[in-house]
Amino acid sequence: MFLNKTRLQRQNGGCMDKEKTIDYANAKYYENRELSWLKFDHRVLSEARDKTIPLLERTKFVSITSSNLDEFFMVRVASLKDMVHAKYKKTDIAGMTATQQLEKINQQTRQLVELQYSTYNRSLQPQLKAQGIYVYDRMEDLGEAQRRSAEQYFDEIVYPVLTPMAVDASRPFPLIRNKTLNIGALIRKEEENVFATVQVPSVLPRLVPLPTETEDEYAFVLLEQLIIHNIGRLFSNYQVLCTSPYRIMRNADLPIDEDEANDLLKEIEKQLKKRQWGEVIRLEVDGDIDKELLSILKKELDVAGEDVFKLSGPLDLTFLMKLYGLDGKDELRYAPYQPQPVPQLAGEANIFDAIKQGDILLHHPYQTFQPVVDFIRQAANDPQVLAIKQTLYRVSGNSPIIASLAQAAENGKQVTVLVELKARFDEENNIVWAKKLEKAGCHVIYGLVGLKTHSKIALVVRKEENGICRYVHLGTGNYNDSTAKLYTDCGIFTCSEAIGEDATAVFNMLSGYSEPLSWNHLVVAPIWMRKKFLKLIRRETRNALDGKEARIEAKMNSLCDRHIIAALYEASAAGVQIDLIVRGICCLRVGIPGVSENIRVRSIVGNFLEHSRIFYFYNNGNEEYYMGSADWMPRNLDRRVEIIFPVLDPQLQKQVRHILEVELEDNVKAHLMLADGTYAKQDKRGKVLVNSQQQFCDEAMAQTASRENVCRERVFIPAEPKE
Repeated sequence: MFLNKTRLQRQNGGCMDKEKTIDYANAKYYENRELSWLKFDHRVLSEARDKTIPLLERTKFVSITSSNLDEFFMVRVASLKDMVHAKYKKTDIAGMTATQQLEKINQQTRQLVELQYSTYNRSLQPQLKAQGIYVYDRMEDLGEAQRRSAEQYFDEIVYPVLTPMAVDASRPFPLIRNKTLNIGALIRKEEENVFATVQVPSVLPRLVPLPTETEDEYAFVLLEQLIIHNIGRLFSNYQVLCTSPYRIMRNADLPIDEDEANDLLKEIEKQLKKRQWGEVIRLEVDGDIDKELLSILKKELDVAGEDVFKLSGPLDLTFLMKLYGLDGKDELRYAPYQPQPVPQLAGEANIFDAIKQGDILLHHPYQTFQPVVDFIRQAANDPQVLAIKQTLYRVSGNSPIIASLAQAAENGKQVTVLVELKARFDEENNIVWAKKLEKAGCHVIYGLVGLKTHSKIALVVRKEENGICRYVHLGTGNYNDSTAKLYTDCGIFTCSEAIGEDATAVFNMLSGYSEPLSWNHLVVAPIWMRKKFLKLIRRETRNALDGKEARIEAKMNSLCDRHIIAALYEASAAGVQIDLIVRGICCLRVGIPGVSENIRVRSIVGNFLEHSRIFYFYNNGNEEYYMGSADWMPRNLDRRVEIIFPVLDPQLQKQVRHILEVELEDNVKAHLMLADGTYAKQDKRGKVLVNSQQQFCDEAMAQTASRENVCRERVFIPAEPKE
């Protein structure tokens, strides 16, 4: 399948044609997906090490790195361990077995964690102290007044909540919950050593506030250190020999057999409870932990030596996000950005009238997400609206969209909502929302058997003077008003009749078994999308072979599909110029002679999380632009319901062109992939600095200011009457 004869037509010393056979299946042409992801987390950590970034912003990135690693172990590492247990021998895209991957992951994770703690201990902590922010991880370092305050807090707040547990013949080793912080101790009574443990209560703040000498200073002691200092009071009849914080990661991948599950909702609810008790795949302990104490933990938790991480600082650095949220110290953070109005909708009372005037492009978070909320809210209360249909993957904790959908049903409209119950780590929230919507009278669909519904689409059916009109929102991101302030995404409003027909077909497919024979404009996975992308890439390849200009630009979160990568390699070998903006995983390699010399890969890591998917094909001058919910990954193309939609309006195409151009010019937040697979930032000496995220913020604000000035100029001020 991947053995291709590529005819390269180049004017080279009189030799016009050169036939070359390339085996694109060769594992040496690919990067392992998990190792590529670790490189991404390394790029996130590099933001914490960038001295040009405000201090608390840097601290935030250390927290994000920790959170990312937790999920990586609970899902990806856990999955590899399952493969090893099952004696699965098949190799991955890069020719590695599960065992080989785990060995490499272990090695590179340790390097990453070491750098993470070095960044915190040697760089961030001293600078935080210099700015009057003290985080104590030893009670001995507290002043007298601070110690008294901490002790009082322990007596009044902490002590009543704690549950110390000793392990002996009558009391077995307790079940330790996933991701909880615990304190292990060896205690002695009558010449016998006994293991004991106490969970650090997650209901209390990890950072215990302490008094300071001045108002502009902040001081905290870590909750676990306060408990350790007072642990003798929890085991008053014992001698405490040693203590150490510890934390575990468990397998959190949900093993759901959908074919056997009569009720998917109940099956997921059941499996969610098991997530807390899956196999332990990582044990974090203090670097100075007692050997006997560690031996007991390893034995009781059934953890191998290679899965033990001794850390040179506080466990679970996600607490640093709380520092980022401190009141005051604004100079240590970026000024908060306020998403700007969408020009086509500014001052427009009726969103449907605005959409009637032409397709509207949304670019979040630079532009506000409010129009999407208004779209559903107005539809819910509009007497002309007959039906609302929407897919929901991840929503906010107090979602105004959920409230509007429920209101619409109560107003007598036909409301159909697909709630994806298998959205990882949002399953519980989505179950709650699904039940709420059902009670309100909505028709709720719980996804499709064997497939995740990851598409972002909302359809409003409205009865108007000229008949039925369908209004559609299509996006690259979730219908989540909270994350829309943090994630970069794009969306489109349209009342195109052709797209409206496609949208209806999508929901008919989701709610029943109706699959259209063809689509007008939408490209839908899993049946049609892979073929479409391969067709578009191969068209550019043919154009290049025919001596025509050929170009591909694509922006996504991850690229690891072997077939897509092979097609890109073939295109590059034919002379197609390819620029890829891939935030996270990228299994493609650049700079391989005769294979990927014409491919450039960049990853943008900035203050916002890059999340939009944009695809551009030159098409011999008849340029085509697409956006949507899918990455170039097997799961998106083969195992999910995804939608890619074209950008058809010439004015909107210009806007998308601008987005791609600015991001390809970014030399501040962009990391370029090198031929050896590593990433490096560009040399900025002598160059105009381009920070794409900052530029989009500035442009959005300038656009708003310009519109406000125009509005002010249009205000009629009557002349004063002559006396």
